[in-house]
Amino acid sequence: MPITEASSPHITAKSDPDRISVELSSRRTGMSFQRTRMAADRTLMAVIRTSLSLIGFGFTIFQVFQKLVEADLLKRAQAPRNFGVALVLLGITMLVLGIVYHGQFMLALRRERQQMRAEGLIHGESRFPVSMTLIVAVLLLLIGLLAIVSMVFSVGPFD
Repeated sequence: MPITEASSPHITAKSDPDRISVELSSRRTGMSFQRTRMAADRTLMAVIRTSLSLIGFGFTIFQVFQKLVEADLLKRAQAPRNFGVALVLLGITMLVLGIVYHGQFMLALRRERQQMRAEGLIHGESRFPVSMTLIVAVLLLLIGLLAIVSMVFSVGPFD
């Protein structure tokens, strides 16, 4: 879409080429913040996928060996159950670290964007919403915590 006076209140019909160039640069910089935010969301999604795999696999290993002991098919299954618990704990730890990193990164990105907007380098007209990926990560963390409580203390919804 070409930049015209109607599409941008910052450009007038009497604008010189340098002003148009600055306007385009400002818009590109503003869009780069959106691309960076989406890249951070994709990184958090990769953490979610890996954490979900670890939590799910660890919980499954734990449950299989728990059921084998309950059915008297195995006398002892401490090592495999401990391995299952360790995988779930690793998944939870990875998820917590991913959430913390994502939060710190996004706050720094927002601060940088606000500073550039205050300096007039970008317009900052586009929304910068809360990440839905972050909400999903927090919900998965809660499920993981419920799973580990269920595994260790034999209580909760997954017992």
